Amino acid sequence: MIQSAYSGNNQNVIDLQDIKKIYGRGQAVMQALRGISLKIERGDFVAIMGPSGSGKSTCLNILGCLDAPTEGDYIFNGIRVNELDRNQRALLRRHYLGFVFQGYNLLNRTSALENVELPLIYRGIGVKERTRRARQALEKVGLLEWQTHTPGELSGGQQQRVAIARAIVTEPEVLLADEPTGNLDTTRSHEIMDLLVNLNRDLGITIVMVTHEPDTAAYAKRVIHFLDGLIASDKKNGELK
Repeated sequence: MIQSAYSGNNQNVIDLQDIKKIYGRGQAVMQALRGISLKIERGDFVAIMGPSGSGKSTCLNILGCLDAPTEGDYIFNGIRVNELDRNQRALLRRHYLGFVFQGYNLLNRTSALENVELPLIYRGIGVKERTRRARQALEKVGLLEWQTHTPGELSGGQQQRVAIARAIVTEPEVLLADEPTGNLDTTRSHEIMDLLVNLNRDLGITIVMVTHEPDTAAYAKRVIHFLDGLIASDKKNGELK
């Protein structure tokens, strides 16, 4: 198990230092990130915006330990992620991070409860305890009474709520959301964003969200704009107007 180096004095859960990411070689080389530095405090809610190809999704993948930087340092809770091997990065993802995707990524033939239990199975949690935790997570997203329904029996907004419950059932320090409202209509989008705001405020979960939509980014405390692999602006939401 990875031991966090967090001492209680360091408020930054995420610290990126001059991160670069290069794909390909020779004539096919592509520099997705050109040297970004970024600190995210514990309990923050950050929206990352930018056009396609700006580097925002690459940054999110690095934050989620789904990809590694070519150069630079990624420090999570005082842990130098660059120095971890593949198994240790998997442990970090499993114990400290939660993921929400645009496409929900639910198992179609299993119930909402079973979908939420899945990360706890990977942790080796016993049946009674993981069922208790999964029901608790579904209750937090307002879907406890739908626990026996399969994804096909749920609306898009309900499916995303199940996905969020699955992401928070492990009590992660950071929730990474990639276009969480991308497949939803306006009403359902606002419902999901209200839910994320509540989780950030009430549970203290740090949220980093990639979005193309200004209306969605408006729910965050801070908005970072990427452009051509660099951070073009980084402002609190009250400073944007």
